[in-house]
Amino acid sequence: MAVPTPHGVPNRPGAPPVPPELAELLRAQLASVADLVEAEVCRQVPEYARPAGGTYRRNLRSGVVQALTLFVDHIADPRDDGGAIAATYYELGRGEALEGRSLDALQSALRVGGLHAWRLMGSTAERLGLDSTVVAALGELAFRTVHEVAQAAAAGYAETQLRSTDELERRRRRLLDLLLEDDGPVALEAVQDLAHGARWPVPRTVAVVALAAAPDRREEDRPLAAAGALVDMESRPPRMLVPDPDGSGRFGRAFTLALRGRPAAIGPTVAVTEATRSLRLATRALGLMGRGILPRQGVERCSDHLSTLLLYGDEPLLERLQARVLAPLDTVSAGQRERLAETLLAWLLSGSNVPDVAARLHIHPQTVRYRLRQLEKLFGDALHDPGTRLDLILALRAESLHTRQD
Repeated sequence: MAVPTPHGVPNRPGAPPVPPELAELLRAQLASVADLVEAEVCRQVPEYARPAGGTYRRNLRSGVVQALTLFVDHIADPRDDGGAIAATYYELGRGEALEGRSLDALQSALRVGGLHAWRLMGSTAERLGLDSTVVAALGELAFRTVHEVAQAAAAGYAETQLRSTDELERRRRRLLDLLLEDDGPVALEAVQDLAHGARWPVPRTVAVVALAAAPDRREEDRPLAAAGALVDMESRPPRMLVPDPDGSGRFGRAFTLALRGRPAAIGPTVAVTEATRSLRLATRALGLMGRGILPRQGVERCSDHLSTLLLYGDEPLLERLQARVLAPLDTVSAGQRERLAETLLAWLLSGSNVPDVAARLHIHPQTVRYRLRQLEKLFGDALHDPGTRLDLILALRAESLHTRQD
């Protein structure tokens, strides 16, 4: 593993020579120096102050011996790139990333251990009466050694963290696909198995959010994922699954921040194994928003529009209902039809109270009575039949939504 060497280390032309025979003298002291360095690291770095025999202590001992060996090998042969030892530190960095720990403890151990090792070995060089330029060269060589192993550890950590992030995203995508399968509820055990590998705590309830398509806006999924949402911006429509949406409100803040005015529909809150139900209604609501039947902009909650979602659950059937019960209005002009339909719906919803209809429509009561006489001629006794009145409310409500859309 090639590791860049920092400015000022002694493998540059003109660096003071280090006697190769010094390597054998220091190699003979390597075990005792390793004991002292290990003890100093355990004293100063809390993460390594653990009973001997544990994984941390075994890794520490191995790392100390490897770094000291690399230092001595550089003395014996300055051309040695220390590839095998760098690979060891690469694996140490990789192990920290796999365990979900930061690199801080390992880097602290390298700083503390490198400084203490240099003090011990430097004192040996001074006792031998070596020239000060040689001692300085040893110091630079020690710095080069610490730099190389630190760089190797950082490279292993960074690459593994990147791979882990990619793998974690793949696992969360698989989990989201499982939860939103089209064939109904999924087994809780299957959800728990995938969620464990995806590091996603299984919530009691979820809601699915369907988003209006917006190219080149992938950055918005970051705060949503940080809030615990499972996000798929590649699906059509883009969607996300939100854990415990009725809980602390953390999701609401991140959601508002991320959307930046992008239209979205939030499905009803359901059990985690029934997320497809929330998805279906959120998708339906988003489609109705696009058509103007529901408000086009902002965030709409399905729970605020249940009757409209029910009404548009089977549009061919709705069209048949409208054609049958509103047939009498086909005999009047378009302008008159709109006024009569509006008046009839208000009359049915207000309990046949003329003053209430007038107030709702902002017209004179006498105008309401005039229109009602026209409606009596068109519909006859059907206006007073309870079953027909319900059908009329449904059909007229759908027609009023279409009128608003136009």
